[in-house]
Amino acid sequence: MTVLLRTDNESASTPDDAELMRRVADRDRAAFGLLYDRLAGVLYTASLRILNDSAEAEDVIQDLFVQIWDKAASYDQRLGKPFNWALTMTRNRSIDRLRALKRRYEFIAEATDTAHATPVFASDAGHEVYQREKTTHVRRALTELPLEQRQALEMAFLGGMTQNEIADRLGQPLGTIKARIRRGMLKLKESLGGWL
Repeated sequence: MTVLLRTDNESASTPDDAELMRRVADRDRAAFGLLYDRLAGVLYTASLRILNDSAEAEDVIQDLFVQIWDKAASYDQRLGKPFNWALTMTRNRSIDRLRALKRRYEFIAEATDTAHATPVFASDAGHEVYQREKTTHVRRALTELPLEQRQALEMAFLGGMTQNEIADRLGQPLGTIKARIRRGMLKLKESLGGWL
């Protein structure tokens, strides 16, 4: 195994991660590429350990580096090294993604259980009419929700976004998003009654 040692001149010319972050904050694409090359592999491995799904881990890392590009200016070197900052964000995003996947699978399982529990009709035509009517009731109930609640529910359940991602996208506090989703679900449950 051959080990290459850097000379003092080489190490001085190679910027550290903090310097790369400063340059990324100034929108330096080359610095962003270097930072990505240094961190992406380790961060991907960390995300993969949490999610146990390579495609989901790749998505997390892609989202993470978009966030790093967007928020590099908010990085404060006094709070730790860029690697630790990025690793914390990777961990948080991976856990959020894991929770979103769990909610999505639970939602699908509930919907499947509900579909199996619906009345069995003699013909497919009767079942289609029932499904259409049920869909109409759900859509009507959704349109009766306030816009903020409907938007949060659609982003969470149809878009598969986590509450943190919704809060970021809408620029709202996380508690506000949680409250909107909860109130929206309660109103849907109340208005749909026996349909679901």
